Amino acid sequence: MAENRSFDELVAEGAAVPTEGWDFSWFEGRASEERPSWGYAVSAGERVAGAEAMLDIQTGGGEVLDFVLATAAPARPVLAAATEGWPPNVAKATALLRPRGVVVVAAPDDAPLPFADETFGLVLSRHPVRPYWDEIARVLRPGGTYFAQHVGPASVVELVEFFLGPLPEDVRSGRDPERERAGAEAAGLEVAGLRAERLRMEFHDIAAVVHFLCKVVWMVPGFTVEAYEPRLRALHERIEKEGPFVAHSTRHLFDIRKPPR
Repeated sequence: MAENRSFDELVAEGAAVPTEGWDFSWFEGRASEERPSWGYAVSAGERVAGAEAMLDIQTGGGEVLDFVLATAAPARPVLAAATEGWPPNVAKATALLRPRGVVVVAAPDDAPLPFADETFGLVLSRHPVRPYWDEIARVLRPGGTYFAQHVGPASVVELVEFFLGPLPEDVRSGRDPERERAGAEAAGLEVAGLRAERLRMEFHDIAAVVHFLCKVVWMVPGFTVEAYEPRLRALHERIEKEGPFVAHSTRHLFDIRKPPR
């Protein structure tokens, strides 16, 4: 915890925490984020329980899919696969998911999916960098489902703008759920459900901010402690004086179908 600890000690601690995978348990007591009301992982587990063949796109370290499959147990798809583009996460996901019968495939996030047409009845994704709708439509079987939680527009913008200054409107409005809906429909998919929520986040010390920006690298591209030391020190002093730094994440949930033949 931050009590009676110097700026330098806290920054060093935040920078030293490993960043692979999507396990955010280190933040307990240091930062908090409201969770969407729909409970993505539990709902995904219900979908997986009825699937014969499923794919998880951009699985990270596999932690979410591992929970999803545990929720679905003892039901298990005959074919279960996942993709991931970052080598440390590929290794971590493989070790975690292999015992559950999941094949983890190393695949760049911006490349075509390395699977044949109409392979999967269910495609999942939690926080993809961006959805490649044509590829999702291609690998889905007719009548299949894409069920995913996406990051929405201007997510954690308060923190990002503290470091980068005001963002252009086109950047703020990126990941707009209605634009994504239009993209899915243009690929021939049908949007059966779309829900969106704005969720409160709190950062209780500068170590949590540093670790967050090191882990979620697209928030402040090129972030290093050295490059942003003055802003980090200013934020540390603000937290010490005023209490937790408050930001808001945005999330939306897609339930999408590929029309049957």
